[in-house]
Amino acid sequence: MSKLFGTDGIRGVANRYPITPEIAMRLGKAIARTFKATGHGSQRALIGKDTRLSGYMLETALTSGLVSAGMDVFLVGPVPTPAVAQLTSSMNADAGIMLTASHNPYDDNGIKIFDRQGFKLSDALEEEIEAHVLSGALENDHIRSAHLGKAYRIEDARGRYIQYAKGSIGNQSLAGLKLVLDCANGAAYQIGPWIFRELGAEVIKAFAEPDGYNINNGCGALHPEAVAQLVRRHGADLGVALDGDADRVIFCDADGRVVDGDRVLAMCALDFKARGHLVHDTLVVTSMSNMGLHEAMRRHGIQVVTTDVGDRCVIERMRSGGFNLGGEKSGHIIFMDYATTGDGLISALQVLRLMKVRQRSLAELAACIEEYPQRMVSLPVPVRKPLEEMPRTAELVEACRAELGENGRVIVRYSGTEPKLRILVEARDAATAEGWVERITAAARGEAVA
Repeated sequence: MSKLFGTDGIRGVANRYPITPEIAMRLGKAIARTFKATGHGSQRALIGKDTRLSGYMLETALTSGLVSAGMDVFLVGPVPTPAVAQLTSSMNADAGIMLTASHNPYDDNGIKIFDRQGFKLSDALEEEIEAHVLSGALENDHIRSAHLGKAYRIEDARGRYIQYAKGSIGNQSLAGLKLVLDCANGAAYQIGPWIFRELGAEVIKAFAEPDGYNINNGCGALHPEAVAQLVRRHGADLGVALDGDADRVIFCDADGRVVDGDRVLAMCALDFKARGHLVHDTLVVTSMSNMGLHEAMRRHGIQVVTTDVGDRCVIERMRSGGFNLGGEKSGHIIFMDYATTGDGLISALQVLRLMKVRQRSLAELAACIEEYPQRMVSLPVPVRKPLEEMPRTAELVEACRAELGENGRVIVRYSGTEPKLRILVEARDAATAEGWVERITAAARGEAVA
């Protein structure tokens, strides 16, 4: 067996290593052993999942492993990833486990683990759990029947999270706003519509009929064109497109124009600063955020801290610096005052609250930044060949950097969750960005795919 954890938990094709029932059962035992060893825990774990068919398989196997090692298990069913994080903390569990492959197709699945505070596990804890799984030494013969754990189905888990999410905007009335909510046939298909309806908004729900196979299929945050079309058809004020586990969100305005994470971060940072609510007047973003965002924040006296790609990197920097707002262009927005991870529903509530309070359209709010033209290609690759072994690609990347100087940038990196090479070029004019992306992609296709 090889390494389990990647940049965002464990992920792969369902029923193939490492996403198998055998590994899931061993993982349950390993989680129990790791957290029981602390000696001060509740000996409880909480398990949620998205709507993939393989979730049943993994949920059952994980539960068996956990209870066989003496841990009780709270089963909360299909809920968003941030709900698992919040419920883990509020229900005093040692660990929260979310079964999801996020924005990936239904055939994939994954396992994300949170600590008792609702944060993703540290590298040290992941390594300890992984070592237990890979060692093969996880027998529980010493645990007799009287000391086995129990499994409980928590029927009101969704209601608990709905109340919590609404409280993040103080139950502000959203009456008068009309939105199309694309649930990606995923984890928020039940919770999402109720949150906005209970606050008075008119909700047109879309892609909220999961069948185990259709999660993220032509819908959700990766396909905002779907919700944009529905917004125009229904004359809605905005569209809200979640991904499969609802930890990220992409918007579109009333005209169907996409409003990504950078624009949401900018409008919320400006609002927070105006209200004296932006801690240290600082926003945390990743290296993928548009240069236009940086320029807009400088104009308003807001410092921007940049991290490596990944919401985990953003959260770690926010925690170390005590910051309360950060996120990614891809739609992971972290409101640390209310959530310990990216939360698509709380992000949408913040945007709707801002529209309501300011009496401005999403398009007007999103105009706070002027983005540089940006072009990105995701190139499927059979293996992650080191970039230094791709001389023509490296040569073109350096030539691009030299030409752009301070008027643009180029980033070439492997995805942390998919077998893809990301190639991004940003420049002051679209033709330059497009030209360089085409040249670098052609070279990479010849060197990385060959």
